[in-house]
Parts: sequence; structure tokens; C-alpha cells
Amino acid sequence: MSSMTATISATLKEERSMKMGIFFLFLAVAIVFFFIFNSNVTSDMTTTFGLNRGKAAIELPPLELPTQMTLWAVAILIGFIGGWQLSKGFKNVNGMLLAACLLFVFAFLTWAARGKSMNMVGMLYESLTRATPIAFGALSGILCERAGVVNIAIEGMMLSGAMVSVVVASILRNHDAVHPETGEMLYPAWLSSIGSTLEMMNISDALPWHLMIGLLGGIFIGGLLAAFHAWLSIEYKVDQIISGTVINIFSLGMTSFLSQRFLQPLQALNSSGTFKPMPIPGLSNIPIIGPLLFERPFLVYVLFALVIGIHVMLFYTRWGLRTIAVGEHPKAADTLGINVFRMRYINVIVGGMVAGLGGAYFTLGSVGRFDENLTAGKGFIGLAAMIFGKWTALGAFGASLIFGFADALQQKLQIFSSQVPIPSEFLLMGPYIITIIILAGVIGRAIPPAADGIPYEKE
Repeated sequence: MSSMTATISATLKEERSMKMGIFFLFLAVAIVFFFIFNSNVTSDMTTTFGLNRGKAAIELPPLELPTQMTLWAVAILIGFIGGWQLSKGFKNVNGMLLAACLLFVFAFLTWAARGKSMNMVGMLYESLTRATPIAFGALSGILCERAGVVNIAIEGMMLSGAMVSVVVASILRNHDAVHPETGEMLYPAWLSSIGSTLEMMNISDALPWHLMIGLLGGIFIGGLLAAFHAWLSIEYKVDQIISGTVINIFSLGMTSFLSQRFLQPLQALNSSGTFKPMPIPGLSNIPIIGPLLFERPFLVYVLFALVIGIHVMLFYTRWGLRTIAVGEHPKAADTLGINVFRMRYINVIVGGMVAGLGGAYFTLGSVGRFDENLTAGKGFIGLAAMIFGKWTALGAFGASLIFGFADALQQKLQIFSSQVPIPSEFLLMGPYIITIIILAGVIGRAIPPAADGIPYEKE
């Protein structure tokens, strides 16, 4: 039986290797026929990529490339990768798939911006900006599923976190607001006093107290909803998909109702302001890297810390090893004295708090107000990033960057709509199409924790 399984596995691996090689060659041919042989591309055209953003970093001259020559070079390189894959094969096929796709995207951008200029650093900056809430959702999923609890309620937790954080911050910020119809003070005197005190205690413009407390509100509601999900899933062994769906429906309905009933007519409840960028002295002056990584708002730095912290804690601490044990083989973990129920409760609640933090990013870290269905499915895309990253923090963050880049790309291409004959509706579909492709297993089989989604029965 084992030899038969090995034979089947080897056959599937060989078939996938051949399909990848054919796919690489297809990308090379597509560049030649759709980009190079395009009647709108001439030999004297150049493509200019801007390499600067902001004022802190040292300025670099723009990168000017001959359009046709660059497209030929990329097509030949991808064709070589495809030929090598068909003849000998790469050990890291997924790595070469990523490289080939990045080269194809670079060729596409070179063609789309032909004869014009595109700020490449600006688009990469926007990619990380759009990837941030997805990464928060992915990290939330990792914490839950590594302990054996499926959490598809991340979307609802993020949506609730977005609303609660902006309401709390708005109340503290607009503490002296009056009712638009009656002219009376909107908030009690004691609440106005707290808001005034916090305003005087502000340490800096980048970290105002009303936003920090609003952030805590978003984290709290995320943890509260996660505790409810854990209680249903662990204590009463309710189907975890149903439990998560209930929370999503509740969050969408409740936030929509409260938004229409209170937030829209009373703007003092829906005007929190946002975290301003916090340039890190010295590091923000580095060309390209500085504006991308070290000239960010507070919540992006929190994301960086969480990615590193969760990776270290999962694989190099006792808590992490116990979490993995509970998610892989809870009965064995229980035999060794690990409290399976407590570990699952803790991980799910902490995961919900991370989701609430991600929800707060939509409001306090981005637009400063709440609108209905503001998260727009980013929690579900975060789950796809978690699967793509194979339930690791670093992998999920990398996958989130891919989704964020796809989202930023469709926004950038709308500027070049006259040169890119693709309807805007198809461009908007880009991030979701990538989600479907990844979930279909194009990167190979992603194996979840063995006990993921399975309630534990203590004997």
C-alpha cells in the first residue's frame, strides 16, 4: 500500500511539474503576442518607473527602460524557466512560479505604462497598505486554526471592530459636540471632561489618546465575539462553520443598522481621525525601502511586530508548541497534561482580538469613518492568505502582500485605462480571482492542522 501511495504521489508530482513548465512557456508566449507584437508598441518607446515617494528618503533618478527590449528580455527569461522546468525541473517549483508571475506582472506594467511614467514605489507602498488588514485577518486565522478551531467569523469580527473603534474614538475626540437639531450637548459632562483631559495629555500627533482608546475598543469587541465563538464551538461543540456564519450575519446586520440609525445622522459619532505616519529617524531616509517600511502609521508597525512575534511564539516557545500539539493531536496533548479546552479558548480569543485590531485599521488607520460593509470581504481573503501561507505567520504575510499588490494594481491600471483595454469591472475582480486560484491548489496541497475543526471529547 505504501509503495502504491508513493507511486501515485510521484506521478502527481511529475504531472504538476510538466503543467508548470507549460504554464511558464504560456506566459512567455503571451508577452510576445499580446505585448511585443501589439501595434501600439514601437521600437522608440520607453517606460519610466518612478523610484521615490515622500520627502524623507534620498531621491533616486527615475528608471527609464526601452519598452520593446525589456519585454523581449522578460519573455526570453520566462521561456528559459519554462524550458528548464520541462527538461530538468526545479526543486522549488512554487518559488519559480512566484518568480515567473512577478516577471510577467513587471512585463505587463512595462507595457501598460509605455510612453508614460509610473511611480513603482508608490504602488508598492499602496500594496502594503492594502495588504495590512488582510494580514491581520490571516494572523487571526492562524492563531485559531493552529489550536484546532476553524474561525470563518473573522470578517464579522473585523467589521464590528471597525465600527466600535471609530465610535469610541469619535466620542472622545468630539467630546464637546452638540446635537444638530436640538443644539444640546451630545455627550454627558463627565464624558466631555474625560475627552478634554485626554486631549491635553496627547504625547504626539501620531499617537493621540482618543485613537489609542478607540483601538482598544476594537480589540475588545473582536475578543468578545471570539469568546462567544469559542464558547459555542468548544463548550457546546456547535458546528464551527455555522457558529462563524452566525457571527458574520449578526455583525453585518448590526453594524448596518447602527450605521443608518446613528452614525449617518450624527457625524460626531463617525469622525475619529486617523493615525498619521510615524517616520523612523534614519531608516526612513533609505531610498525605496525607507518610504515603504519605515514611514508608516502606528498600526502597520504593530502588524510587523505581530508577524515576527507570532512566528517566534508558535515555533520557539512552550505556548506555541502546546498550541500546535492541541491542533494536531489533542488527545495526546491531553494525555501529557495540556488543558486542551483552555488552550483553544485562549487562542481563539487572542485571534479575535487580532481580528478586531485589523478591523480598527479600516477606520482609525485609513479613512477615519465607518461605512456599511467597510471590510468588503477582506476577512475571507485573509483566510485564503492563511491557507496560501500554510498556516505560518511569515507565509501568510507574504500571501497578503500578493493580494494587496493585486488590489493596488487594479487601482493603478485605471489611470492607464486608455492604454490598457481591460474593462474596470474585470480589474476589480483581480484580487478575488487570485483568491479562487490559490484556494484551488495551484501552489500545491496545503495541509491544515490534523484536528482543525474537530471538537474534542474528553474521555
